[in-house]
Amino acid sequence: MKTFKVLGSGCKKCNVTADLINKRAAEMGLEIAVEKVTDMAAIMGYGVMSTPGVVLDETVVHSGSVPTAQDVQGWLE
Repeated sequence: MKTFKVLGSGCKKCNVTADLINKRAAEMGLEIAVEKVTDMAAIMGYGVMSTPGVVLDETVVHSGSVPTAQDVQGWLE
């Protein structure tokens, strides 16, 4: 099972990112875990300076904007 962390303050873009990941995984029939990380020290620990950020299995795969549906699909495949 893949584990995603959405890094950010809990803003609208962060929520949209988490929802997009969950929705695409459900469409693909995949079981994943999505955690929202709002602690700034934890976010900085990943080296993310611009949110939302996405961490997949402890590797930063995206930061600074809402990812595209194609990005999310690529992470899930």
